[in-house]
Amino acid sequence: MTYLGIDACKKGWVVVVVDDAGWVDAFVAPDIAVAERGGITDFGATTMVVDIPIGIPDSGARRADQLSRKFIKPRGSSVFPVPVRAALIAPTYEAARAASIAASGKSLSAQAYAIRERILDVDRHVASARIPLLEGHPEVSFRAMAGAGLDHPKKSEAGAALRQQLLAGRGIDVPFGIERDLPGASRDDVLDAAAMAWTARRVGDGEAIRLPPRFAAERFSDGIDSAIWF
Repeated sequence: MTYLGIDACKKGWVVVVVDDAGWVDAFVAPDIAVAERGGITDFGATTMVVDIPIGIPDSGARRADQLSRKFIKPRGSSVFPVPVRAALIAPTYEAARAASIAASGKSLSAQAYAIRERILDVDRHVASARIPLLEGHPEVSFRAMAGAGLDHPKKSEAGAALRQQLLAGRGIDVPFGIERDLPGASRDDVLDAAAMAWTARRVGDGEAIRLPPRFAAERFSDGIDSAIWF
């Protein structure tokens, strides 16, 4: 079986392909539909996990994010609050901030607004996805691999080396310097996508865990089961 791990990069999405034996390939796609199509057509992918929110709240916070922050301490700040739907579809940042305050009582960070197009890209595709499309978070997956919180941030040399070692320990040997062949992708983008591919493989093997658990599933007006998998 073949699996896709997907993370946002400057040129769209970096997609890492793995199978039961380990690393297969990586490519960059301009949108999530192209990522899925390439994964299925070229590699026979059966599951994909993306580092982007799936299941958008109408007001307030998602339990998936709250539980994930607790799980990955001391890196909890890497799980940012997901914008409410009204803020995502607002035409300007100021309008989005106003919509967020009206719906949740809280403003919206510029970082969260900056990735709105990526969130909406996946949101539009979920219903028509040809293979399971699930949400993951790299720091949650790396925490699961390590069995403890990670001390070094991903953009540091020590942090990148640690994450590469964790992936190698799970049979996913990320080629050093592969990002140079992937337009718009950085080293940490590739490592994050590889962590999502590891998660997708765990989903396929029936070993994955989700936050919140299925018995406490959370859905909003979009009807999507909102959970972070690892």
